[in-house]
Amino acid sequence: MKQSVKMIVGNWKMNGLTADLGEARALTESLSDAPASCRVALCPAATLVAQMAWALKGQGVEIGGQDCHAEPKGAFTGSISAAMLVDAGARLVILGHSERRQGLGETDSLVAAKFETAVAAGLEPIVCVGETLTQRETGQAVPLVTAQVLGSLPDAAASHAFAVAYEPVWAIGTGLTPTVAQIAEVHEAIRSALVQRLGPAGTRVPILYGGSVTPANAGEILQVAEVGGALVGGASLKAASFLAIVRAAEPARVAADAQG
Repeated sequence: MKQSVKMIVGNWKMNGLTADLGEARALTESLSDAPASCRVALCPAATLVAQMAWALKGQGVEIGGQDCHAEPKGAFTGSISAAMLVDAGARLVILGHSERRQGLGETDSLVAAKFETAVAAGLEPIVCVGETLTQRETGQAVPLVTAQVLGSLPDAAASHAFAVAYEPVWAIGTGLTPTVAQIAEVHEAIRSALVQRLGPAGTRVPILYGGSVTPANAGEILQVAEVGGALVGGASLKAASFLAIVRAAEPARVAADAQG
């Protein structure tokens, strides 16, 4: 299923200070002059969520967090709860990013628990899945990603708005990008897994691509069947590069690129 409205999400990761909010403001100024016809969101570090939400209030850019705890509150020093993100002005939250799955040992079941807590607080999750280079080279990419989708979604997922982001671990921040055929294959497998897990509701879930998305490759990637948008890392830190990706996602641009 091809999404009619793309979703472009910027993940600032562990980057950004108050001074960098100028880039976010520059983005909204450009969008004010020529509004986007796709969903646009920024997910800054937790320390900037409230400031960014306030600075961009009413400007058409949604704000998200980069993670939340599986428990709604408690003695979890250093963690942030879903309710805290909502209180700070967030409406989205990234869950299960490979940097947390690989570096912090987060499991599918933990991601599913976080999903439940996030939606209970009113957040829209973006659930990340993806394989390592070794897993791809040994033919495990599709079965692994399928298993991650099936295991990372709770039974109640069908009743809530959320997105899935395919981020091949080996492409994140490396400058490497899968071929169009590889992206298409995995996104089709994700769609099948979503329908298997959620029934008809699985046909409506946006599937984003992430992993070294740039202004140079965004147009081609966003034309791929079942690519409903992009989760953008480094290129989202600067207004100019992120705006170029947003423009590449607009329906008229995608249609023109596909024809030409």
